[in-house]
Amino acid sequence: MIIEELWLIKLLIAHLMTDFILQPRSWIEERKLKHFNSGKLYLHGGITALVAWLLIGWQYYLVAIIIFATHTIIDGWKSYQKDSTPYFIIDQLLHLIVIFACWYFSFVEWKDTLMSWKAFTNNLPLWKLIAGFLFVTYPAGIIIGQFTKQWSDKIKQTDDAEKTESLVNAGKWIGIAERVIVLILVIQGQYAAIGLLVTAKGIIRFAEKDRQESKTEYLVIGTLLSIGLAIVTGLMIH
Repeated sequence: MIIEELWLIKLLIAHLMTDFILQPRSWIEERKLKHFNSGKLYLHGGITALVAWLLIGWQYYLVAIIIFATHTIIDGWKSYQKDSTPYFIIDQLLHLIVIFACWYFSFVEWKDTLMSWKAFTNNLPLWKLIAGFLFVTYPAGIIIGQFTKQWSDKIKQTDDAEKTESLVNAGKWIGIAERVIVLILVIQGQYAAIGLLVTAKGIIRFAEKDRQESKTEYLVIGTLLSIGLAIVTGLMIH
C-alpha cells in the first residue's frame, strides 16, 4: 500500500510543480491568444508528462502519454474560457481526475473498490464529519442570515446612504472559513485556539474607531452566532 500511495503522491507533486512553479506566465498568455496553435501549450504538456514519468518510473510510459494528451487537451480547452475562479477549479479538478484515474487503473482492483465503497457507506464517524462540515458552510450562513436579517437590512440601508464600499460576498466567505476552522479546532479538542481566533478577529474587525455602534453590535452578534453554531456542531460530532 505504501508503494501505491507514494506513486500517487509523486503524480500530484509532478502536477503541482509543472502547473504552478515551472509554467511561466508568458506561456499562459500565449496559450490564451493562440489556443491549440500555441507551441507552449504542447511544451507545457510535455514537461508535465516528463516530470511525472521521471518520478513514477520508466515502466509507466503509458501513464506519461495519457497525462501529456489529457493535460494538453484540458489546458487547450481552458484557453478558450474566461479567466475566472469557476473555470480554474474545473481545470484543476479535471487534471486531478486524470491523475486518480491513472492511479486507480494501475493499482486498484474492482473487488477492492467494492470493499472500500461498502466500508465508506457504513462509516458512521465519517458521515458525521461530512454532515458537520457541510452544515457549517452555506446552511449555517443562511440560518445566521435569517436570524440577523432585521439588523442586516438596516445596516445595508446605512451603507447605501453613506456609499460605503466593501468586497462582494467577503463577509460570507469569512464566515464560512471561520466556522470551518472552529469546527476543526473543536474536533481536535483545541478550545484555547478558538479563543485566539476570536481575539484576532476582534482586533481586525472591531478596531475601527469611526465604525457605527449599530454595525459593531451587528458584527458581534453575527460572529457569536457563527462561532456558536460551529462549536455546537463539533460537540455533536463528538
